[in-house]
Amino acid sequence: MAEERDFHRMPGRDRLIADIKQDDIRVRVVGMIIDKVGDSLILDDGSGKVTVMLDAPTEFGIKHQVRVLGRVMQADGGVEIHGEVLQDMSKLNVPLYRKIVAGKI
Repeated sequence: MAEERDFHRMPGRDRLIADIKQDDIRVRVVGMIIDKVGDSLILDDGSGKVTVMLDAPTEFGIKHQVRVLGRVMQADGGVEIHGEVLQDMSKLNVPLYRKIVAGKI
């Protein structure tokens, strides 16, 4: 009989891009795609910008609001995210979301 493995991923923490820490393992960020090149994109949430590396191109285009769940990776001059999940967030109330993530509600 095959051995069962207890596979568990660390949960992603909701973060503003400017608040991503070097020791974060997985994060969730919401922002607008401002550039795409191949399998990577640049996400801007108003607090900062981050490069998101994907395993495959995405159908989301420039100026599309998305949430990225992914692993934080060290990069020259900061961090980038290895995106695991991309979600459409075009109907999100962004000002309310930012207040919640910043802990002001």
